[in-house]
Amino acid sequence: MSGVPRGTSGQDSPWIQAGRLTFLALYGVTVLAALAWAFSNVRQIESQERAVVLHFGALDRIQTAGLLLAWPRPFEQVILLPAADRVLERHVESLLRSEAALKGERAASFATPMSDALAGSGYLLTGDAGVVQLDVRVFYRVTEPYAFVLQAEHVLPALDRLVTRSAVALTAARDLDTILVARPELIGIDNQAAERRERLRGDLLHGINQRLAELVATGQGLGIEVARVDVQSSLPAPAVNAFNAVLTSSQQADKAVANARTDAEKLNQGATQQADRTLQVAHAQASERLAKASADTASVLSLGQAQQQGTDPQMLLRLYRERIPGILRQAGSVTTINPQDDSRLIIQGAQQ
Repeated sequence: MSGVPRGTSGQDSPWIQAGRLTFLALYGVTVLAALAWAFSNVRQIESQERAVVLHFGALDRIQTAGLLLAWPRPFEQVILLPAADRVLERHVESLLRSEAALKGERAASFATPMSDALAGSGYLLTGDAGVVQLDVRVFYRVTEPYAFVLQAEHVLPALDRLVTRSAVALTAARDLDTILVARPELIGIDNQAAERRERLRGDLLHGINQRLAELVATGQGLGIEVARVDVQSSLPAPAVNAFNAVLTSSQQADKAVANARTDAEKLNQGATQQADRTLQVAHAQASERLAKASADTASVLSLGQAQQQGTDPQMLLRLYRERIPGILRQAGSVTTINPQDDSRLIIQGAQQ
């Protein structure tokens, strides 16, 4: 046996050694994979999460923050959900105008108008036949983890449909001015409209939660509760342009009325001042005329009083003698008639 060369033995063959090493490597990988599978559902649950453990598809337990020990799949399945106090946000894009409608709106013209199916996309009809657009963001919490897990991918689409339904019903029961400020001139007049605008988010929140409660009553609950709703209302672009044109016209009309009232007030003040001046001049002239008339009639009044009292019997004769020469000088010629003799008459316009 000493004559057998070393290295030709089966125990020292390189192929056998390589096979042994390969077997050991595969064995180690298999052991590690088995350990990884065995501890795949052993994990740390964070404070903002909770875990739903399903044992062969049935609800087994709900694990809050801490270390979770669970059997690996397919024995137990672990689904991570938000914690009970964590609020999630959902932007309801079904209420917005679709991209196809926006493209059609930009490409539409008088010759090729937009189709009716796209024209109303993203718009809601109000109770007074107005049109409004709502941008809604919903903030919700997971209240029933098992129901949420059962609904799975159907939760968010169902929530979008519930929000859309509630928004349609809400806008149909309201006027345009109770949703947004469409006519600023009515802000200070209708206080009830302002109050209803403030209650818009609360009414929408109540409507969504009411419909979620109806689903729970029928055994089809989504396992969520809406905590808050943010609503941003707006008008369609053509309506905004029309409202702006009306508002501009109203402002111009108000300005014209204000200018007309200012001019009328100026004319009224000018007329009042002119009337006051005319009245003052009339009073002054009347006083002057009264004084002149009093001065002119003073002598006549004194003569009348003297005649009535009989203090001057020769007054008339004296006045006649004093005044008749001046009268005769102004007359030039005088024709006298004897009142006792009517044989000669003077007829105006007769030839002498």
